[in-house]
Amino acid sequence: MDKKPSRAYRAVWRTLKAIYPKMEIQGAENLPEGGAILVGNHAQIHGPLAAELYFPEGRYTWCAAEMMTLGEVPAYAYRDFWSQKPKYSQWLYHILSYLIAPLAVFLFNNANTIPVYHDTRVLRTFRETVKRLCEGNKIVIFPEQDRKYNHILYEFQKHFADTALMYYKKSGKPVSFVPMYITPRLRRIVFGPPVTYNPELPLEEERSRICDALKTEITALAMKLPRHTVIPYRNIPKRDYPSNIPDEVKHP
Repeated sequence: MDKKPSRAYRAVWRTLKAIYPKMEIQGAENLPEGGAILVGNHAQIHGPLAAELYFPEGRYTWCAAEMMTLGEVPAYAYRDFWSQKPKYSQWLYHILSYLIAPLAVFLFNNANTIPVYHDTRVLRTFRETVKRLCEGNKIVIFPEQDRKYNHILYEFQKHFADTALMYYKKSGKPVSFVPMYITPRLRRIVFGPPVTYNPELPLEEERSRICDALKTEITALAMKLPRHTVIPYRNIPKRDYPSNIPDEVKHP
């Protein structure tokens, strides 16, 4: 790995690992050897934390570039994390979005991250991802966006799947996407069977196929687990958090 975290970051990392609940990894047999892309539910801050603390070395996580740039953190953090909070408390979260900015920049620039851009610089994201895959690293992506898919997931931003075409052109190998479900309430990270890119199909078709297969499998992983509260992508009131198994559905 190229990054050498500072002593301060290592101290923060050790502190977080000491206080954050240990996560059990299940389904590790579904992780291919060498480069692969792990795709999971964001679970608010829990997804990135779990990736940083409990995934093995040889892993890079996609991170919104706005969260790595001091001047862009407040607007992005408020919009993405707290914009759905009650109106009477929004002033507090506006202040909080500024307070967390220095810490976010410090953490995300020291962690094993790949900045994700939403303009022409997105090619940097893809090139860095392909480079890391070719080195044999795992890439962790949390692609949910602000539109519900079901009671487990929000819809995916699909273009992360385009990395597969660039990797295939570079390496001649089809990359595998591994579905991943993170449940802080059960303290588990669960991996399912991988979905492999098919270079013989049109990219647009593959993009949809891969995303649909991943969403279906992540939902199935969640539904197979004991009943628990799902931590949703959006920071909604806790009373509105769903269960993995709705009341009207009996666990098999």
